[in-house]
Amino acid sequence: MTKKKAQEKTEEKVEDKNVEQATTDEQSDDLQTQLEEAQQSAKDNWDKVLRAQAEMENLKRRNAKDLENAHKFALDGFVKALLEVKDSLTMGLKTANEEKATIEHIIEGLEMTDKVFLSTMEKFGVEVINPTDEAFNPEFHEAVTMVPMPDKESNSVLEVVQIGFTLNGRLVRPAMVVVVQ
Repeated sequence: MTKKKAQEKTEEKVEDKNVEQATTDEQSDDLQTQLEEAQQSAKDNWDKVLRAQAEMENLKRRNAKDLENAHKFALDGFVKALLEVKDSLTMGLKTANEEKATIEHIIEGLEMTDKVFLSTMEKFGVEVINPTDEAFNPEFHEAVTMVPMPDKESNSVLEVVQIGFTLNGRLVRPAMVVVVQ
């Protein structure tokens, strides 16, 4: 019986080795599959990274070009609007040089040109500061001189020497005024 037991043990060892070998082969195949999947995933992720970097570079170039164009053509609308004022001035000069031109016609043309100019400025957020008979405001007015006048309210604007302007609420030029003392 000992030989039989020894033979059985040998057969069991061979079977165990075969089972172990099969398990090892399965594990090896499983690991190989996992490795291939991981490599494919890494490759896919690397492609995504490269595409994202390329997209970012393209976006940077596009933004730089848009910014350059914005700086280059920012005043385009303003210039087009000012051309209307230029045309009005040209017509006024042409009319003033005619033989039958009168001072009244020239003054009327200048007043119309001034209205066109101010309306053009208002379209772009430029507002006039003309503070006649208002209280003196040092933030928007610059006193040229002070005049004593008992019948007028003290510290009020008597006369505007030069009108002022604001751009979107920010002072561009203060109004030059004569103030009641």
